[in-house]
Amino acid sequence: MENRDVIIIGGGSAGMSAALKLYDLGVNNVLILEKNDYLGGILNQCIHNGFGLHEFKEELTGPEFMSRFSKAVNEKHIDYKLKTNVISINDEKIVTFSNEEGYFKVKAKVVILTTGCYERNAGAIQIPGDRPSGVYTAGQAQLYLNIYGYLVGKKVFILGSGDIGLIMARRMKLEGADVLGVAELMPYSAGLNRNIVQCLNDFNIPLYLSTTVKKIIGKDHIEKIVLAKVDDKFNFIDGTEMEIDVDALLLSVGLIPNADLLNNLNISYSRTKGPVVNQDLQTDVSGIFAAGNVLHVHDLVDYVVSEARDAAIGAYKYLKGELNNSGFEYSVISKNGISYVVPQKIYIDEANSKIPLKFRVARPFKNVNIYIKEGDKIIKKIFKNAIIPSEMEIINVDKSLFNKECHEIIVSVEEKNAWKKWFASFVHEVVIYS
Repeated sequence: MENRDVIIIGGGSAGMSAALKLYDLGVNNVLILEKNDYLGGILNQCIHNGFGLHEFKEELTGPEFMSRFSKAVNEKHIDYKLKTNVISINDEKIVTFSNEEGYFKVKAKVVILTTGCYERNAGAIQIPGDRPSGVYTAGQAQLYLNIYGYLVGKKVFILGSGDIGLIMARRMKLEGADVLGVAELMPYSAGLNRNIVQCLNDFNIPLYLSTTVKKIIGKDHIEKIVLAKVDDKFNFIDGTEMEIDVDALLLSVGLIPNADLLNNLNISYSRTKGPVVNQDLQTDVSGIFAAGNVLHVHDLVDYVVSEARDAAIGAYKYLKGELNNSGFEYSVISKNGISYVVPQKIYIDEANSKIPLKFRVARPFKNVNIYIKEGDKIIKKIFKNAIIPSEMEIINVDKSLFNKECHEIIVSVEEKNAWKKWFASFVHEVVIYS
């Protein structure tokens, strides 16, 4: 059986970044396994600009961004295998995979999972009505158009205001399609503000908030959709239905970490559906690390690259015998408006001097304090004028602030003058019911 120091599963931005960092650290016995015909992952079909502002201090398209990493991988002669399907990983870090060359088992000292995420599809959201062709995820439509040159429709509607959906609204418009609108179930957009402006407002594409598709109509191919408004409990509001003729419906309704390869291992999962990790991005299984969108969905690829480098440093420390998951342990908990936090565990004695906490809020906030607490004790407070779910937040916390007084780190938000809002609501109810 072949032996490797490190096997990296996934050859996208995270996988290549981790491999390059390991090379710089002197770890050369590395193998990247990639399922596609090329390195680079999803960014090869993201031909729009906006990548690389943090990493390269210039604005690049997705293929331009990826080409710089793939070129470096080839120049440094880092081993990789394409068109390779990873079948399993066990707790001894034996990776089983197959490709055109055959069926293989390779034992690694370290495995880094960088498999990204996948789109929630029509079956996952269970839209009532017919089941015709012409319903695509936004990523599928992007692949067909940008890689294969196929336009999936001429009268297009988009359900969900995630960034991929917004970008595809603009892309379809530029290719001559009539983009009839974007519907969002929530009362706010799920995409970045810049994409709302550049992809919808600049092209006069309407955005329908608190609205979703109530029904799909079409025998063989999609013919119509029925839109309807929803209330604050997401129930349809009678009388708000609107029928729209379409020949394509694109779904941008969420991304889910692709961590299925870990299902057979004794690994815990977080709220993101990615694996639980510690401050070095090591999972519950010693020597197995994860980074990038397989942990949590990032809004910028530059952050994916940075996080993968951190995983590579953790892997390097593990190879040197410096990581034991020992010493004082904290559980990192999200509360009061925080959807999730990464990492979910901190072994403070093994942590670096600064510990990055990455998180998203559950809804938009204005004039908000972000609290980092050790139990009931506030160790860090940051004020923000506004914070939204579509943007990942990163707060670096000094290791010296932790006093080992309890075993919980709590991340929460609180709007300033929240008591005034409560009092106003209380008075309003008193007036109504008196």
